[in-house]
Amino acid sequence: MLVIPAVDLKGGRCVRLRQGRMDEETVFSDNPVDMALKWQDYGAGLIHVVDLDGAVNSRPQNLEVIKKMITELDVPIELGGGIRDLDTVSMYLDLGVGRVILGTAAIKSPDLVEKSSALYPGQVIVGIDAKSNKVSVGGWMEETHLDPVKIALDFDWLPLAAFIYTDIGRDGMETGPNIAGIKAMVEAVTRPVIAAGGVSNIDDIRALLPLAAQGLEGVITGRAIYTGSLDLREALALVNSADK
Repeated sequence: MLVIPAVDLKGGRCVRLRQGRMDEETVFSDNPVDMALKWQDYGAGLIHVVDLDGAVNSRPQNLEVIKKMITELDVPIELGGGIRDLDTVSMYLDLGVGRVILGTAAIKSPDLVEKSSALYPGQVIVGIDAKSNKVSVGGWMEETHLDPVKIALDFDWLPLAAFIYTDIGRDGMETGPNIAGIKAMVEAVTRPVIAAGGVSNIDDIRALLPLAAQGLEGVITGRAIYTGSLDLREALALVNSADK
């Protein structure tokens, strides 16, 4: 199971939001590239990057930072936020992004997921972001009545890299992951699942480890590693020892 540090971009800076609210940000660095390099140095094998401005504006907004990150990092990044068409998918993958995340586009333009994954098998992730077990889109600003597991099953037949399941209500809150929701997703789909939202300490990582055997590929952690409530090195050591 991977422990994946998150680097969220807003206005060219590395920030964390609470429950995805753009007006509740904490700036952790004016240099997101340095922050990503720090997590790489700690041993992370994959960095989760979100263009928050892009998610809200429906097009890439932090492209220069992302380009620099790709150039300077040795480990791959998975990238989401504002990817709404095939040209943007191709542009990012051609630049060297490891995997692109389709969230809003997956709900509003499901054919884009089919076309993208056919062209780039194993490089497209469907991001499913839910609050109170209902999917949200548009940078989490627009709520729907869609069930996250049912949405995942609609795409499970495609050659996707993974699903990312995010509990919005827990994101940035350090209240612990939604184990029941993650378990339901992992048990429902055949593709790997990455969990996000709520990780606060090493016990949360330990609680998720049993799901790795069922298809939980990784867990994304953001605020907890920035505040220090989770030691990334300790978390990586824990999952590495469990894999042996």
